[in-house]
Amino acid sequence: MPLPPALRGAAIVQAAESAVVLAATILAGVDAASGQSYHVNSGIALTVIGAMAAAALAWIARGLARARRWSRTPALLTQLFVGIVGIYLLQGHRLDWGIVAVVLAALGFAGLLAPPSLRALGGGGQAVTADRQAPAGDQARPGRKPPASGRKPPAPAPGRKRAR
Repeated sequence: MPLPPALRGAAIVQAAESAVVLAATILAGVDAASGQSYHVNSGIALTVIGAMAAAALAWIARGLARARRWSRTPALLTQLFVGIVGIYLLQGHRLDWGIVAVVLAALGFAGLLAPPSLRALGGGGQAVTADRQAPAGDQARPGRKPPASGRKPPAPAPGRKRAR
């Protein structure tokens, strides 16, 4: 099944977010190396964490580009966090990074929540509907009454017999 354009767009957005995090990581690393960070140790830690985050975002982008089911939730969470950071940056009058973050998050959400993307990431290319039949193993067997609530009846108290 070919990759829907909306999902391809979401994968590109995810990859762009990975590149932005990598760029910020490189800037933090340069600051740490030149002694301009608050503490050298925190600058090094921030650089390592940023590199790991950029790699994780790239891995998620690769999963989206291959329509892997597992990539949907981390990609949606990425868009949520990027949007929150973008709003925070806008409130702090950092329009340069804030606008980019909010636009990327909106495009990512739109690509991930488009119906063709949901179908592609939902497994099997089929839309999940409420009226879809349960798999054969979940259907009631002939001649048996299905359980009302799925729970077992309570056990009888010790010393008493159960009424039938």
